[in-house]
Amino acid sequence: MKIKDMMVISLSTAIIAVLGFVPPLTLPFTQVPITLQTLGVMLAGGINKPKNAALSLIVFLLLVASGIPILAGGRGGLSVFVSPSAGYILAWPVVAFCISLTVTKLSSLHFRKIFFLHILFGIFLLYAVGIPVQAFLMHIDLKKAAVLSLVYIPGDLLKSAAAAFLVLKLRKVLQTHGWEDYKRADY
Repeated sequence: MKIKDMMVISLSTAIIAVLGFVPPLTLPFTQVPITLQTLGVMLAGGINKPKNAALSLIVFLLLVASGIPILAGGRGGLSVFVSPSAGYILAWPVVAFCISLTVTKLSSLHFRKIFFLHILFGIFLLYAVGIPVQAFLMHIDLKKAAVLSLVYIPGDLLKSAAAAFLVLKLRKVLQTHGWEDYKRADY
């Protein structure tokens, strides 16, 4: 693995951890908080190679599992992996991998394309894993969990848009500084 890869993996992990310091928005009817950390997941997918995108989230989850309180709200430790948020959190490496894989397959990068990928993987795929786990751990039916999750969509759409904008800007900066992995993108 190249030093540049390790740097981008570490930076992605750090960004997600820093986003965890923003207090979560907790709602009285669900135990899954609204956080900014999914923005970091989308960024990791947008700026890393597929394997590195997944690795950055695996490193993050290992840090959480070791007890470091870097999830929003100061959460950390193994207990978060049996909380109603577990499905969403465990899906993060897959989401970042899928975003990265599809970004690398695009012939040109535009806001609309990246925004669509974030919706497809950062919302739909994330919910496809998170909602069933949330339903199971909250002892509610799948339909009720899906309805409860509708409250997350407006914020996730905003995070998807912000991440798409930032991915374009970050890839452009990396490209201008000679990082060859970012040269093929059309800005």
